[in-house]
Amino acid sequence: MFRHVVLFTWVADATEEQKATVETRLKELPGAIPEIRAYDIGGDAGVNQGNYEFAVVADFDSVADYIVYRDHPAHRAVIAEAITPIVAGRVAVQYSL
Repeated sequence: MFRHVVLFTWVADATEEQKATVETRLKELPGAIPEIRAYDIGGDAGVNQGNYEFAVVADFDSVADYIVYRDHPAHRAVIAEAITPIVAGRVAVQYSL
């Protein structure tokens, strides 16, 4: 199993509608990309200051399946159309389980 974790912060003027669009569009990806084995997304609970604002945790059977997801046109479209316009910061890690 191979896991991909990404965290985002949003620009100060990102609207709630834009943030909701990111979540909605990301939730569509498991239906479009069969290589996704598990997919969890969500906004920060707001318990600690200084956290990133949004997380994606995706599991795949293999590195090759992750690469399919990474480069898939549906995923790339979400990035270009919904995430890039409001992203202020991004960190990511991938690792084997």
